[in-house]
Amino acid sequence: QVQLVESGGGLVQAGGSLRLSCAASGIPFNLVPMAWYRQAPGNERDVVAQITAIHTTNYPDTVQGRFTISRDNTKKTVYLQMNSLKPEDTAVYYCNRYPPLGQWGKGTLVTVSA
Repeated sequence: QVQLVESGGGLVQAGGSLRLSCAASGIPFNLVPMAWYRQAPGNERDVVAQITAIHTTNYPDTVQGRFTISRDNTKKTVYLQMNSLKPEDTAVYYCNRYPPLGQWGKGTLVTVSA
């Protein structure tokens, strides 16, 4: 059974940093691309960072230079370091395979105050 458990969200002031974690089980973690996604109220769920099995990364322009995705295959965990946070980064953040597959986790809420 696939399980994705996100953690690390919280309330932070603009300009601050957070580090999100996602523990995965029930998938061949070492072999699959992973990604972080976010969904703000009223918006679609969008990808904010991708990482391949060989640690190649990709980011949209909206977070390029501020967010860093990484993975620890021994711990089956993917991370998202978020720096220079902006109020528009406020959203629920999720991890999943890339492209996404199966059931989503509950996500972790990131709130950035102005």
